[in-house]
Amino acid sequence: MDQTQLIKQITDTIGKVKVLELGKILTERRFNLRDLIDITLHPEPNIAFRATWILENVFLQDPEIYLHDLEYLLSKMEVIKAAGSKRHYAKIVMHITDPKAPQIIKDKVQTIDLEQIVEQLFDWMIAPQIKIAVKVFAAEALFNLRYRYDWVAEELANQLQFLMRDGTAAIQTRGKKLLKEL
Repeated sequence: MDQTQLIKQITDTIGKVKVLELGKILTERRFNLRDLIDITLHPEPNIAFRATWILENVFLQDPEIYLHDLEYLLSKMEVIKAAGSKRHYAKIVMHITDPKAPQIIKDKVQTIDLEQIVEQLFDWMIAPQIKIAVKVFAAEALFNLRYRYDWVAEELANQLQFLMRDGTAAIQTRGKKLLKEL
């Protein structure tokens, strides 16, 4: 399967079963992750979203395999246009910065300058048009990075308090948890 064939597969609506099936096929065929990442930038938002959904599943299933693609993946965060894609990118960052991430991932993440990523995550938290799931995953990722960048904890606490003022149940629950731990 190449990029064109994958785009054809995800042009129409797909569900979780199809995402998992395509993810398995791409993994088995050693589909180039950078090609999949490039599809997440597709000008058609639905195609970009579906590609990012597949990317999340493929990458998080076994991130160590894609270690050499991690910087490339992160470099695309600031150019993501599709609203739905931001959720999956934020979730990937949340997982790779998690203290429970595989050691090889943690070691690789330590070698990458994440300041642009931190700024992007804060931008997503602040922007009113961004969906709450993106904000929650962004907050969790920023929480994971609070020791690496000492200014993150205070700014994250401020943003969470602001979002919780009239936020949804999801942000209330996650916000209380994160603020307690901060």
